Amino acid sequence: FILMIFLCSYHGVFVLLVLARTCYCIPPHDEVARVARFIVHNSDWASMATIASRDPIIGTPFANVFSVSDGPLDNSTGELYMYLTALEISVQDLQVNPSASLVMSLAQTSYCMKEKYDPQSPLCAHVIFSGTIVKVNDTEADFAKEALFSRHPEMIQWPSDHNWFFAKLNITNVYVLDYFGGVKTVTPIEYYKAKP
Repeated sequence: FILMIFLCSYHGVFVLLVLARTCYCIPPHDEVARVARFIVHNSDWASMATIASRDPIIGTPFANVFSVSDGPLDNSTGELYMYLTALEISVQDLQVNPSASLVMSLAQTSYCMKEKYDPQSPLCAHVIFSGTIVKVNDTEADFAKEALFSRHPEMIQWPSDHNWFFAKLNITNVYVLDYFGGVKTVTPIEYYKAKP
């Protein structure tokens, strides 16, 4: 985390400008589980693929974007929390088949642009998860709410008549692509034990 302070003149008035900037210090490539946790904690959204339950695309993959959080900025858990409503088309797919795959990439941060890495390049690290989407229990919902609302404050104002609920991906597989040589696999146990 880098704090930059500038003294600027705006219409003849000096203003103290404070900018906070995240420093992206990616873990080494051989610490695959840590790389996965790092990507997740530095991501605000994921692309989620479900199995479509609507005509004319029944049974085919269907991808959509969702805001995610694994915890407040100072508390990474590795859990992939989401705020969902049954009105959303992908959630309707999940009601038929809860299987899903989520992908997160450092392309959504300034890291890949700064390094001049194309989003598809393995050097622009990304992590792919598969598993099932489950509604969190009441105890975990309190933490999921803090995790999501602290990083996505607009959610607080979303219409209450949409019957939002907190959910997460029950992770069964983790794949990391952060360097040349192919995808690397991480077990869920290794993933959760790692520190970003």
